[in-house]
Amino acid sequence: MRLLIVGTLKGQLSTATKIAMDKGASVTHAESSTQAMAVLRSGRGADLLLVDVGIDIRDLVIRLEAEHIHVPIVACGITNDARAAVAAIHAGAKEYIPLPPDPEMIAAVLAAVANDTRDLIYRDDMMMHVVKLAQQIAPSDASVLITGESGTGKEVLARYVHARSNRSRGAFISVNCAAIPEHLLESELFGHEKGSFTGTIARRIGKFEEANGGTLLLDEISEMEVRLQAKLLRAIQERVIDRVGGGKPVPVDIRILATSNRDLGEAVREGKFREDLMFRLNVVNLKIPPLRDRPADVIELAQHFTKIYSAANSVPVRPLSAEAKRQLSLNYWPGNVRELENTIHRAVLLASGDEIGPEAILSPDGSRADPSKPATVAHAALAAEAVTRALVGRTVADVERDLILETLKHCFGNRTHTANILGISIRTLRNKLNEYSNDGVPVPPPTNGGTEMRGAA
Repeated sequence: MRLLIVGTLKGQLSTATKIAMDKGASVTHAESSTQAMAVLRSGRGADLLLVDVGIDIRDLVIRLEAEHIHVPIVACGITNDARAAVAAIHAGAKEYIPLPPDPEMIAAVLAAVANDTRDLIYRDDMMMHVVKLAQQIAPSDASVLITGESGTGKEVLARYVHARSNRSRGAFISVNCAAIPEHLLESELFGHEKGSFTGTIARRIGKFEEANGGTLLLDEISEMEVRLQAKLLRAIQERVIDRVGGGKPVPVDIRILATSNRDLGEAVREGKFREDLMFRLNVVNLKIPPLRDRPADVIELAQHFTKIYSAANSVPVRPLSAEAKRQLSLNYWPGNVRELENTIHRAVLLASGDEIGPEAILSPDGSRADPSKPATVAHAALAAEAVTRALVGRTVADVERDLILETLKHCFGNRTHTANILGISIRTLRNKLNEYSNDGVPVPPPTNGGTEMRGAA
C-alpha cells in the first residue's frame, strides 16, 4: 500500500503517517500539489492521496485528470467542520476524515483502498485445486494468465499470487486495459517524455517502470488493440520498454500477470490477439470456475460477507437462516462472487430479527427468486438439452472416450482418481488410454511423471 500525504496540517499528518506505516503502508510526503504531481510522475506512484483540506483539492483533481493519473483522494481537516467536508467531497475527494486521526479509521481507509478485506475464501474442491496451483507457482517469476467469468475474483487471485511471491515486498500495480482509452493506454503502460504528444507537460513514468521490482497485472488483456500487443510482447521478451517519444530503452524487472474473461484462443483465431503474446502470457493458466460450479463456496462466501458488511454498517452479525442458505444455494449467480457480495450487502441492511431470512435475499430490483422455479433448475434443463443435442449422431465409443479424457484432465492426469470417479478399474482405464494413444489421440501424461499423484487430484 503506497500512501502519498499532501500538506502538513500543523503536524497532525505526522501522526497519520506513523499509523499508516504501522499498518504496513509505505508513505511519501509532499508539501504542495505541485510536489505531489512530481512524485506521481516520477514512478514512485501512490494508491491513495491523503490531502490537507486547506490545499486546493479541485485544482489537484484537475491536474490529475489532465495527465490521466487515476488515484483516489481522501481529504483531512483538523476540525469536524461539515461544510469543509462537503466542499472537499464536491471538489473530488472520495472521503473526509477529521484529525487528529483515529487509528481504526486510518486502518479502515487503507484496507478499503488496498482491497485487504477481499480475502481468498473457498471451500469447494474445484477452487481448492486452483489455489494449490497458485501456491505452487507463486514463488517463480513465470507469467500467469488468470481466466474466468466476470466477477469470479481474478484480481483477488492475482494479489494472492503476488503476496506469496518473492516480489511481495515490491509494488503490485494493476492496469485495466478495458477501462483506459486506446490512445492513452500506451502512455499509461510505458510512460512518455515531455512534449511527446499534445498535453504532455512533463515526463511521466509508466506502469511498467512503476512496478519495477514487483508485479504488473494487465487486467482484461484481451481488450488491448493488436498494435500495442506487439510493443507489449517486446517488453515481456526483452525486459526493456520505450517511453512514448523516448529514444533510449529502459530496462525493467517485473513479473507479468494477466486476466481475461474471454477465450484468448478464440481471440487469436479471430485475429484480435497475437498468438505469440498469448503463449508468453500463458506460461501458467489459473482458470477460476464460475460460482455456480462451486456450490460449497456459496455459503462460505456468504457468511464471510455477512461479517464484513455487518461490521462496516455497525449492525450486529446475524446468521443466515436455513431457508436463506437454501435460496442462495439455488441461485445461478451469473455475476459470480461480485453478485453474491452485493446480494449479501443488501441482505445485511434489509434483515430484521435475529437471522437473515429469505425475505432479505433480493435481486438489485428488489424482487425475490421464485422458489418453485429456481435458476439452477432452469440452468440444469438448458444444460441437459445442450448435452442431448451434442450426443445425437455420435457413437458410444466416441462419447466414452471424451468422458474418460475430460475426467482425466479434471483430475490433472491422476489415473487412480480418474478411475474412481468413472467407477472402473485402474487396469481398464490404462487399457483404454493405451488404445487412445495408439490411435493418435493426445492423452494427458501421469502427474509428476508417475501413475498417480499421492495426496491430491
